Amino acid sequence: MKLGLHYWNYSTPADPALIAPTLAESVRVAEQAQIASFSVMDHYFQMETGQSVADEPMLEGYTTLGYVAAVSERMTLGLMVTGVMYRHPGLLAKIVTSLDVLSGGRARLGIGASWYEREQYGLGVPVVPVAERFERLEETIRICLQMWSDDNGPFHGRHYRLAETLCVPEPIGGHPPIMIGGGGERKTLLLVARYADACNLFATGQEEVAHKLDVLRAHCEAEDRDYDAITKTVMYGGPVLDRPAAFLADAEAYAGLGIGEIQVLPDRHPVSFTHQIAERIAPAVAGIG
Repeated sequence: MKLGLHYWNYSTPADPALIAPTLAESVRVAEQAQIASFSVMDHYFQMETGQSVADEPMLEGYTTLGYVAAVSERMTLGLMVTGVMYRHPGLLAKIVTSLDVLSGGRARLGIGASWYEREQYGLGVPVVPVAERFERLEETIRICLQMWSDDNGPFHGRHYRLAETLCVPEPIGGHPPIMIGGGGERKTLLLVARYADACNLFATGQEEVAHKLDVLRAHCEAEDRDYDAITKTVMYGGPVLDRPAAFLADAEAYAGLGIGEIQVLPDRHPVSFTHQIAERIAPAVAGIG
């Protein structure tokens, strides 16, 4: 079982001047602990939840990952997940390629149907019906795959038209793996079966995750896709450090379902959280599976 760190909050410490050094130190500790992946959110306003409000600090995701690439050497880097409405697909392919080249081949394209309408309305991002978002998601993935292939020709879709799909330099070592986030059974998991190298589900319990994987397996059969070729990952939203035994039991149960990576979210000062994950959690997770 691999362990990922999802860095979702920039509110601690409160001084904006300390965001960069705090991020860099968290990355350094994570690398030393052999944490496999580092991700940030693709939001411009903080999500509105019981623990956070929209006007808390938030950084643009790919800019942040460019900084992380410069202060790391090993971890896979990606957004969890790129909102499909936020960047034109041709530019997105170039952005991810740039991250891949500058990080030495460590980029992962996490992508999904964007949903946070407050920031979209607030910043003037087009808001379209859900069905159209999924159409755009599929076209975006197809455009990225074409730009990462030998085909530099045009792309003519329903929503996007590109005269040429030139992408130089190419990503290092083949195209960045594509991870589709979400557990929607009719559309999201179908797109996983059709295009993705990895999926990302919420760790909502062993029974629920098992059901989502069964749905994915059925889509793979219908699409003539090798189910085992898709890396399965989960985002763990519950307490980790306060309930380490319960977390490790959950991680072992998910591993039994075929989950290969579990991502955890800091719930305190990120440097302190990462140090404690490194000391108390990472070695045990590495021994699972």
